[in-house]
Amino acid sequence: MIKPKCLKKGDRIGFISPSYWLDEKDLKRTAAYFQERGYEINIGSSNSLRSGPFAGTPQQRADDIHQMFSDPNIDAIICARGGYGANRVLPILDYDHIRNHPKIFMGYSDITGYLTSITQKTGLVTFHGPMLASYKKRLVNYNFDLMEDVLGGEPSVYIEPPELLPVRVLKSGTAVGPLWGGNMTLLINLLGTKDSLNTDGVILFLEDLDEYLYVFERILVHMRTAGMFENIKGLIIGELDEFKDNDIPFDRNTDEIVLDICGDLNIPIVSNFPCGHGTYQTTLPISIPVELDANGQKPNIKLLESAVETNS
Repeated sequence: MIKPKCLKKGDRIGFISPSYWLDEKDLKRTAAYFQERGYEINIGSSNSLRSGPFAGTPQQRADDIHQMFSDPNIDAIICARGGYGANRVLPILDYDHIRNHPKIFMGYSDITGYLTSITQKTGLVTFHGPMLASYKKRLVNYNFDLMEDVLGGEPSVYIEPPELLPVRVLKSGTAVGPLWGGNMTLLINLLGTKDSLNTDGVILFLEDLDEYLYVFERILVHMRTAGMFENIKGLIIGELDEFKDNDIPFDRNTDEIVLDICGDLNIPIVSNFPCGHGTYQTTLPISIPVELDANGQKPNIKLLESAVETNS
């Protein structure tokens, strides 16, 4: 395992668009939040490129990632937004280059592909967490404060949901294991490829956006039959934002679907955790060992070790 250097006030954050591009006005306005909090910023070249909805060609986006990792003046890399397109870039990434220049890399949604592939192939801890697009409506202090705690290497970090978010315990219990996961659609798309996620012994978190209920069930069934749940220690379902039903009702909500497909697993299961496309977004370090406590009214995740190096 390779841990990146922790993030400190005054550090320079590089913002990139490795999938879709973010509108320039939104890019500048949301990046300014980081400046107001005491960080310097650098806007990567991919943010100004256009190839349809993509921030440049796959090679241009890969080049921007490589440049950000190699630039000694960049202390951390945060993605501007997700969208689609990671699967075109993953085969041309230079993983040795990334391994030799470790630093914080964070995003979610389509960025799931980058997170799981980089961590599996290099050992570098990456972070599933808020991007610039997360703050298009407003700065969310819960997201930003927790991000600073995790990336700053605060000791004994507990990731607890905010009071306004009703996280639900579907199956109680406690579990310990490395934390892996991300966007369900991306993880399914990577099955059968060199970038498939190995879920053996992990605490798995899943999230998605704007799907039909039957599609949600279909993905869970696919994951189950593909063996993705076979040896997991715990299951965390994030906010499933903007999910919808057909004209003929599916007749089950997302919690009922999860229990129908996964309820026989002898593991703790929680749902509506703040790790997805909703307002509240935690920063989850990929591959770091954690403890999932789903015994009370407020399930939480405890980091069992720091996700970053604080000595350098």
